[in-house]
Amino acid sequence: MPDVGSAEDAHETFRRAVEALHSPLHRPEITVREIPAPQRLAPHSAAVSAEVTVDGEEVAWGRLIVLYDPENTRDWPGPFRVVCQVNSELESDIATDPLLGPVAWSWLTDALEASAATHHTLSGTVTRATTEGFGTKSDQGSTTEVEMRASWTPESDDLSVHADAWAALLASAAGLPPLDVADIRRQRSRP
Repeated sequence: MPDVGSAEDAHETFRRAVEALHSPLHRPEITVREIPAPQRLAPHSAAVSAEVTVDGEEVAWGRLIVLYDPENTRDWPGPFRVVCQVNSELESDIATDPLLGPVAWSWLTDALEASAATHHTLSGTVTRATTEGFGTKSDQGSTTEVEMRASWTPESDDLSVHADAWAALLASAAGLPPLDVADIRRQRSRP
């Protein structure tokens, strides 16, 4: 397994990892901003949130959290753990599809693979929830939302590809077409 830092260089390793969160694959529909990170889950943590806006309407949102324990005192199989959440509204006919869970999960696994985000110990859930308005909210009708929560252990401290995978997952959940990841990486590396 590649070097993912040690207690002696924890701050530098973690700083590099956090920098990667701020440069996911650029899509004009996705706005990323830093948010407060959970403090009790790891000695070092950072978090960002994102909103996906299409035609002036928010269609998906999510969070990405990086946890870092250089002394491996947590129950993770490595010093880093990436945790993500993605939510999006669905059309009612899609919400009842029994394959929604496996399809939504494939958005994540495909994004990790396309981004070359090497990892292990991937786990998570896909939840669908229907909200109906009653009383003074009855005019709001009903909405259905899919929520994915997942976590995995990166195999290196270069988390830029994991941030890219999260951005691709957000795009899939929002129904946006996929980007050519290799082409974007080539553009990033040009002076």
